[in-house]
Amino acid sequence: MVAKISIGSSLYGALSYNGMKMNRDEGRVLGANKIILPSDGHIDIARMVENFNLFMPKMGRTKKPVLHISLNPHPDDRLTEQQYEILAREYLDKLGFGEQPYIIYKHMDIDRHHIHIVTVNVNEQGKRLNQDFLFRRSKKITTELEEKYNLHKAQREKISPDMPICRIDPSGDIKRQVANTVKMVGMRYKFQTIGEYNAILSLYNVRCEPTDGRVNGREYHGLVYFATNDNGKTIATPFKASRLGKFASRTAIDGRFERAKDKIDVAPTKRKVTDVIAHSTDKADFIAKLKEHNIDVVLRYTEEGRIYGVTFIDHNTMTVLNGSRLGKEFSANDINERFNNLANAPTDTLDVATHIVVPPIEPTPDDTGSNNQSQTGTSQDTQTSGGQQQSTVTQSVSDFGDYDLPIPGLDLFQQGLSFNPDEEEFRRRMQRKKKKGRRPKF
Repeated sequence: MVAKISIGSSLYGALSYNGMKMNRDEGRVLGANKIILPSDGHIDIARMVENFNLFMPKMGRTKKPVLHISLNPHPDDRLTEQQYEILAREYLDKLGFGEQPYIIYKHMDIDRHHIHIVTVNVNEQGKRLNQDFLFRRSKKITTELEEKYNLHKAQREKISPDMPICRIDPSGDIKRQVANTVKMVGMRYKFQTIGEYNAILSLYNVRCEPTDGRVNGREYHGLVYFATNDNGKTIATPFKASRLGKFASRTAIDGRFERAKDKIDVAPTKRKVTDVIAHSTDKADFIAKLKEHNIDVVLRYTEEGRIYGVTFIDHNTMTVLNGSRLGKEFSANDINERFNNLANAPTDTLDVATHIVVPPIEPTPDDTGSNNQSQTGTSQDTQTSGGQQQSTVTQSVSDFGDYDLPIPGLDLFQQGLSFNPDEEEFRRRMQRKKKKGRRPKF
């Protein structure tokens, strides 16, 4: 059994939290001490606060008089409501709070049912109760209760290098799952920005947001973690990093950013992504082929459907890389142009011109003699446009035969036996436009 103790200043806040669970039919009151419970089962939080105040001094120096305790038996420990209440009362007696006003709740919001206790740590004279080694004493008490009632012993969950990271299960202990996910991601993967950090967390339905502000004149910089569903919508109350552990704090994550700079090698990932993108027909094919190479890609879209962010997660090298780190051709703009705007997508082959078939003509004896000579196809067309000259060089006819002229690349307009004056005029007009649009060099 695991006991968690929170010490705070808001009695109303602690009672409201448990009241919210009851309103959702996720909790009920099991018992109380010195607190009047209504017979109809309807809990009035304001009246309950008044009951607590009757046993607390009007004035006192204790700034945090409220204790909110949760007792969490092992999931395999199936207890009745009466057994839960007995555990709670005996725990408080051993801890030294048995004579204090308190109320016991049972929560059923997750499969592992557990107990919440709200009490105060000041007596009627305004004296604070003994809180020396409170957490150490609590651990000793839970161990004794485990042995007395033959409960499963609480063991710290050890994270091994080969332990798989799983998506958040809404029916389980969400806080524990988020903490484990954040811890394992931080231990295994290398990333350099909060965006890359969120990309790897998103695979497991977790999101992280930085929080910056000022309290009492002092700046603070922290992180808040959210559990989400497959659509990215939040499914539980956010968790401050301090509730998860030091490994989730802003300081710890910033430290990982710095250490990753010297450890990340983009070359292996870039080679694989380059090979995949060259053989991909569309976005779905690109994502599927990356998956075959054990690489995930996270694409972020605007409301209009444009890709504005690309992050590659290489599970082979345990690195998370924004597309721009691999090169300009892997940035969000280029990926969007390639897959979302297929008309502008780069192609590996040139446009193929239509082959013009010319009827064969029998060569005359006079032509035979002339064809034996090596003709140099250097006919030049020279025009003057705005004081500039341009020339077009056509290849030798003898290199390709009299009529079978190839059309390499985009050089579609060649003078020969199939010369077309209309096409020649069009070519010259287009070249004049290009000359006029050319910017002067500085």
